[in-house]
Amino acid sequence: MTVLKASLRNFLAHKGRMALSAVAVVLSVAFVCGTLVFTDTMTTTFDKLFASTSADVTVSPKKPKDDKAQQETGRPPSVPESALAGARTAEGAKSVEGMVSSEKVTVVDGDDKNIGSTTGAPTIASNWTTGDRTTMKITSGHAPRGASDVMVDADTAKKRKLKLGDELRTITATGDIEARISGIATFQVTNPGAAIVYFDTRTAQRELLGATDAYTGVAVTAGSGVTHAELKKNVTEALGAGTYTYQTKKEAADSSREQIGSFLDVLKYALLGFAGIALLVGIFLIVNTFSMLVAQRTREIGLMRAIGSSRRQVNRSVMIEALLLGVAGSVVGVGAGVGLAIGLMELMGALGMNLSTSELTLAWTTPVAGLVLGILVTLLAAYLPARRAGRVSPMAALRDAGTPADGKAGTVRGVLGLLLTAGGGAGLYAATQAEKASDGSVWLAAGVVLTLVGFVVVGPLLAGGLVRVLSVVTLRPFGRVGRLAERNALRNPRRTGATAAALMIGLALVASLSVVGSSMVASATEELDRSVGADFIVQSNNGQPVTAAAEKRARKSERLKTVTTYKMVGARVTAPDGSTAAEHLAATEPAYMDALRRETTSGDLAAAYGKDSMSVGAEYANKHGVEVGDTLEVAFSGGREAELKVAAITSDDTNVDKGAKYIHVDTARRYLPADQFPLSWMVLATADEGHEKAAYAALKKQMKPYPQYQVRDQADYKETLQEQVGQMLNMVYGLLALAIIVAVLGVVNTLALSVVERTREIGLMRAIGLSRRQLRRMIRLESVVIALFGALLGLGLGMCWGAAAQKLLALEGLGVLEIPWQTIGAVFVGSALVGLVAALAPAFRAGRMNVLNAIATE
Repeated sequence: MTVLKASLRNFLAHKGRMALSAVAVVLSVAFVCGTLVFTDTMTTTFDKLFASTSADVTVSPKKPKDDKAQQETGRPPSVPESALAGARTAEGAKSVEGMVSSEKVTVVDGDDKNIGSTTGAPTIASNWTTGDRTTMKITSGHAPRGASDVMVDADTAKKRKLKLGDELRTITATGDIEARISGIATFQVTNPGAAIVYFDTRTAQRELLGATDAYTGVAVTAGSGVTHAELKKNVTEALGAGTYTYQTKKEAADSSREQIGSFLDVLKYALLGFAGIALLVGIFLIVNTFSMLVAQRTREIGLMRAIGSSRRQVNRSVMIEALLLGVAGSVVGVGAGVGLAIGLMELMGALGMNLSTSELTLAWTTPVAGLVLGILVTLLAAYLPARRAGRVSPMAALRDAGTPADGKAGTVRGVLGLLLTAGGGAGLYAATQAEKASDGSVWLAAGVVLTLVGFVVVGPLLAGGLVRVLSVVTLRPFGRVGRLAERNALRNPRRTGATAAALMIGLALVASLSVVGSSMVASATEELDRSVGADFIVQSNNGQPVTAAAEKRARKSERLKTVTTYKMVGARVTAPDGSTAAEHLAATEPAYMDALRRETTSGDLAAAYGKDSMSVGAEYANKHGVEVGDTLEVAFSGGREAELKVAAITSDDTNVDKGAKYIHVDTARRYLPADQFPLSWMVLATADEGHEKAAYAALKKQMKPYPQYQVRDQADYKETLQEQVGQMLNMVYGLLALAIIVAVLGVVNTLALSVVERTREIGLMRAIGLSRRQLRRMIRLESVVIALFGALLGLGLGMCWGAAAQKLLALEGLGVLEIPWQTIGAVFVGSALVGLVAALAPAFRAGRMNVLNAIATE
């Protein structure tokens, strides 16, 4: 009890010094809990949506065994009208209704602007059914009654400022549906952000499926006293097992949840990974805090030992203080996490994904995980300082307070750090020499971990040399004040190393990702210059195929010399060695050879566009012993079988169309029925010589009615690549900012505690003539050099990681290493500003000290 009282008294006496460490715990726990609450809420929202929209029993097309064997016709898979009639004969079926739905549509308003979500949520076109009335309520107008009517959901109408009578054009694979808004329906459950339009059943069948005797699914409602499982069994017997996919309400909801669950898991674990980085950085802050507090209380601990306190009691006293810090920070962090989750939901709402706070889900495991994590991390971080406190001798009561020199322990730590760093360097080198990316990634991971730990351990040893070098440039110009700042930074290399290590981790990740991102863009740009001969590329950003109507408009554009398309044809291909696999064949036209330059290792690519001919990639040819002149058996999905002669083998030394098997588009047309002929994935065009600008403007104007497709020249394409990588990196940098904020708090805390530790020294310097301004400058310069030291270690380490990672990317065709020196330089300079800002509060406090009181401090 005496130890507990003493610990509580010490904790409250030093609560100001503990505050920043508590903030690190709060931020880390809040990020973990906020992530869990946010993803759990998204899961709950989707679960309720799927449960409310699923029928008692759903009959849907049988899922294909391999997606590669399917044709992309732009029309969803369907079941014939006979399935509807058959389901009606099932015992226990109260009602049966056909459903028509497609996500492969784009809806535009009268100004040709896409009204769909900007967050990646789908745009859905469907028929208005009885089942929809359970989740939607018509709040304005009426349901669609004919081909000229369309109904839209209220959320989309509000966001896009749509009203009754406005004209909408729905772009489908079979053509465009032009209709006026006859009604607006409001969701009775939370809508995660999808844009939905409804048509009458006949219009939906004709325009979405291309047939009036088919549906995308059949909804069966159970009669009184009939369970869903019984109804499923009866419907299966009526229609035949294996003919279709049969799901109960729960099974359908679980299937939908599984599809969205993979995305939510990736999101959750990615966010938790960044929270883990912040926790790791927070450990350095907590270790530094307790190390300095123990050092400052050396005499006090010595007196406690002198009057009878055991080592265990002293150790326990420090650990109890850590426990109090962990509990307080974790409790606040859990509450802050809920607030963070609500903030993320509001942000997603602003972006178009509606998540209602009424669905906020706080599972009991979330606060428990936050509390356990925060407390455990704090106790682990305080363990070494607590052990150090327990080893304080009673004789320390006769000495001045201060951190003892490292002595032999410092030498051992330096040797261990160098060994770890050398081992990590060997791992990184092994990664660069790997022949397979899978093997190299293991070495890369080992190298990253070992070099990181090695730099953390060897940091104090490096501090002596690197701080002196940095001081020559940054501190020496400030004269005696700069030299004082340098000596303060060098006074305790272990503390300087630990403080810089927290900043080093975040900046190492920033630098490595910058190198990887820049190398990816440079590699793709080089490949584009080398391989792509087309002037313009027309394609969608979300993977939607180019409809026949849009392709027709592109071909009619003026000033174009050639226009060619790229279609993916599903088939099962049997090689001469007897192996069979589902493949996607690239159905193109001879002009494609100029639009995309491909080298051959054998044969002539032009011959592959002959009748019943094809090409294969070099890797496929080597694996299956295929040579020019061999014949492959090709079973076109939904079509006939063919024997195609291999006329060329293309080189796989490219990242564009690597491994593609080319056939003439007429070959695909010959063996596929019209309803199975695929749409194009992209359109490539070449301008008449000297008319590139006019052709570009004409093509963009021609494609304006189809806003889901982007028209890009090569400069646009390169810019898009840079933007996509830049957006990804900015998101990652934003998440890493949490770790960097915690690291900055560590610098602030170290300086604040250092000021307290040097109170008497500061008083003496002031007494002999050091002005307040000079004192504040000294502390700011000390902070700057520590921040630059951490930045130097982090950026150097990160560039090594990035260079090693690029070598693995080179195995996948991304062979250009590019160091973003501008970004690296900006981060290094920014680190100096970070150090300057971190020192403001401690410097201000030091400047306000009373000189006489400071000198009198023991």
